[in-house]
Amino acid sequence: MKALQGLAFLLLMQSGGEALSHFLKLPVPGPVVGMVLLLLALRWQPVQDAVAPAAGFLLQHLSLLFVPVGVGVMTHLALLSTYGLQLVAVIVLSTWMGMAVTAQVLRLLQPKENHGELR
Repeated sequence: MKALQGLAFLLLMQSGGEALSHFLKLPVPGPVVGMVLLLLALRWQPVQDAVAPAAGFLLQHLSLLFVPVGVGVMTHLALLSTYGLQLVAVIVLSTWMGMAVTAQVLRLLQPKENHGELR
């Protein structure tokens, strides 16, 4: 029963995010706004207690969520054979760029160490 309440809460947050994004004409997709709402709501223990069973259930069955993607890839094998090498290149390059940007941001945000200087 708790898992259903948690799932209902997750869907409520996503619907709320969709509504806010639509009515306020935000440049951010509704599910992203819903995730921010969920992040804020997870500060309260009753919300954590309700969402935890649903999150655990979804994580246990996460592989089932990839079945539609696998079927989609299988139905478009002709496109994959035509553009597969380009897709792999784009995926590898964008992953590398994301990692490089993340490393640079982390480097900028880390406090500077003053070696040998007295305060």
